[in-house]
Amino acid sequence: MASTFTSREVMELTGITARQLQWWDERGIVAPARAGHRRLYALEDLLEVAVICELRRKGFSLQRVRKVMRLLQREFGKRLGETVSASSDCHLLTDGSRIYLETSARQIVDILKNARQPMLTVCLSDTVRQIRAEIRGRKRSASVPAGARAQRGRSAAS
Repeated sequence: MASTFTSREVMELTGITARQLQWWDERGIVAPARAGHRRLYALEDLLEVAVICELRRKGFSLQRVRKVMRLLQREFGKRLGETVSASSDCHLLTDGSRIYLETSARQIVDILKNARQPMLTVCLSDTVRQIRAEIRGRKRSASVPAGARAQRGRSAAS
């Protein structure tokens, strides 16, 4: 997989706007490396942006997102991309006041059974796997020569 991603690639992969990326960088939510004026995002940065975008789509405020990212860092002592592997599931549950991070289906069921109000759940692992699959797909299509892609497109159109 690519080791760094430009702002444009991050925007294409996650659906975030350039202004949001800039604002998150200014606030230290996701701080990419720099090469001159260009922002370069490591895979871990890209995965965090994708998860934050998913949380925002689910209605999380940026303040709540910061809490979640700190919880992930505190719980695992590693960045999100290093934590969530292809073989594990990591679910975030919240009732609006408390945040739970669970990797066990039994623990998730227990929390849901004992909840006194509706719970929002987000599978962080699915978001990470989706971004990794998108990167692999782009890498594969980039490795196919342009003439072969054109040829493949003509055969499919026939």
